[in-house]
Amino acid sequence: MIKDQTQLEQFQLAFDNLLQTSVYQVPQKNKQQALLPIFNLLHQHHQTHCLAYANIMQQANGTVNALADLPYLAVRLFKQLSLSSVPQQDVFKVLQSSGTTSQRPASIFLDKATSGRQSKVLVKVLQETLGKQRLPMLIIDSPAVLKDKSLFSARGAGIQGLSFFGRDHTYALDDNMQLNWSAIDAFHQKYQDQPVLIFGFTFMVWLYFIQGLKQQAKTVRFNHGVLLHSGGWKKLEGQRVDNHQFKHLLAQTTGVERCYNFYGMAEQVGSVFMECEQGYLHAPVFADVIIRDPFTLEVAPIGQSGLVQVLSVLPTSYPGHSILTEDLGTLIGTDDCQCGRQGHYFTIQGRLPKTEVRGCSDTHSA
Repeated sequence: MIKDQTQLEQFQLAFDNLLQTSVYQVPQKNKQQALLPIFNLLHQHHQTHCLAYANIMQQANGTVNALADLPYLAVRLFKQLSLSSVPQQDVFKVLQSSGTTSQRPASIFLDKATSGRQSKVLVKVLQETLGKQRLPMLIIDSPAVLKDKSLFSARGAGIQGLSFFGRDHTYALDDNMQLNWSAIDAFHQKYQDQPVLIFGFTFMVWLYFIQGLKQQAKTVRFNHGVLLHSGGWKKLEGQRVDNHQFKHLLAQTTGVERCYNFYGMAEQVGSVFMECEQGYLHAPVFADVIIRDPFTLEVAPIGQSGLVQVLSVLPTSYPGHSILTEDLGTLIGTDDCQCGRQGHYFTIQGRLPKTEVRGCSDTHSA
């Protein structure tokens, strides 16, 4: 694992301390002090145990004194290289991100320790929004997405990961991606007057659920419901759908007023950036975000759009702790969001122009 037993113990102790820390109440200065030693350990670990990472990082051998100085991998390298920091026999499962016809999907190698860490953190982060009670869950997808157990796609893994937070899992779509009214009606009849969790990938919620209801001139009221959704905004931009319009029509067709987007990716499963009541994405204590000028790669100031770099303390089985994405985002502020959460908060504008369209919902072609 980490370079030696002492480093492994240091990493585990630091991670355990984070698990006991408030998800959003650590000021950015204190957060950086807590995260820096962990990221320096992770960088050393992956240099030691992943040859490809070591070759890429030949000029980055020292420790860093600021999160903004952490070396990073470009996200598309996970599609071009097999980046693993554990022996093959320790690989618990391989998660595959979405791909295109011209590129293979990324393969993310997970051992049981990394997978367990991801689950613990996902639970802690989402409980801040959902609470600890497991709610009846309506999934805006088809059960067919989970039938191929040999392939852990980003879409299937997303559903499996979020399923833990619900009970009586009901799929709103049939195998032909049409509204399954028998399932929806039964779920509605049983739970219409109590809190429910609705989950789906953004584009699919919009196209198959919201638009499906609108086209059929129907509504299905879940006035106590909460919707979690993620991914696929690039396709919605092409249809001129923004976050406000999405939420407005959702409330019109379903009565759902509590709607939260979250930002995450297969390359950093478990580290999710949740939307707050003000409409901004927040970095939890286990992760952080840096915005870089797309031309110089220098850290962009608050309010300036740039490439999103995401940091996560979770992965030891593959070098996914510091990734430069192909998404454009803007840091809105630090420690001063009106929602009360501390740390960095930001928005995502979409994909960098002239890069491939990808994302969880893009794994399904309409």
